[in-house]
Amino acid sequence: MADKPVFDRIALIGIGLIGSSLARAIRRGGLAGHVVACDSSEEVLASVERLGFADSTTSSVPEAVRGADLVVVCTPVGTFADIGAAMRPALSPGAIVSDTGSVKQCVVRDLGPCIPEGVHFVPGHPIAGTEHSGPEAGFAELFDGRWCILTPPPGTDRAAVDRLSELWRACGAMIEVMDPGHHDQVLAVTSHLPHLIAFTIVGTASDLGEHLQQEVVQFAASGFRDFTRIAASDPIMWRDIFLNNRDALLEVSQRMQEDLARLQRAIRWGEGEEIEQRIRRTREIRRRLIDAKQA
Repeated sequence: MADKPVFDRIALIGIGLIGSSLARAIRRGGLAGHVVACDSSEEVLASVERLGFADSTTSSVPEAVRGADLVVVCTPVGTFADIGAAMRPALSPGAIVSDTGSVKQCVVRDLGPCIPEGVHFVPGHPIAGTEHSGPEAGFAELFDGRWCILTPPPGTDRAAVDRLSELWRACGAMIEVMDPGHHDQVLAVTSHLPHLIAFTIVGTASDLGEHLQQEVVQFAASGFRDFTRIAASDPIMWRDIFLNNRDALLEVSQRMQEDLARLQRAIRWGEGEEIEQRIRRTREIRRRLIDAKQA
């Protein structure tokens, strides 16, 4: 529990898994004097009021951000331009505007022009999540031991970055500051490509005949079960991620196809040593994840 709140009033725009988890983590740590939850869905707002992890709720973006010293946009990145236009007239001088989107160059493109002079813009991305969505899915421990990457544009006030970092650390996260373009390249490999593969593999299974589908479900091995967990993620969020990080995602997916072709060739020609070497290399990545406590 913080000795005093990091922010007086925090406005969270979008109350899905990430927004509701952030609200719970803020409440757990006593990090804000007041948390207002904003969502376009009255059903979601009713759930927030029932669950009690925010101090007030509203469906109006201007009403939510008015008087807030921190605004965090937690909606799919495809909504950012409209939300930015709605919040702009109501933002308070000195406030910090951030987000939780998984692609950062599009956030700078769509939200950046909506930030008035005197308001600080510090995009962010907590690398945490589950396949579940909605306010009921959130939990305060989601960010514990996970990275939150901040991508402030050049010239951003250092004190604003430090203050937002303090909040995320108090929510359990570790902080890294990164260029938005570099972030998008890294996440294309570590997050976006695995989801693309999972959606494809599970989609292939769904196109099989009914009899084979039943056996796939009945005899699913752990690898396929892991793919189905990933493939159960929010379709709107991932549609927006794929479209807004298309260049980096297409580049890394092309490299994966080339690597796959090499492995297919090794299998076709019985090149056991080549297959074994490739598997050994990938095992090393797993060991490094475990050592970094990110497994």
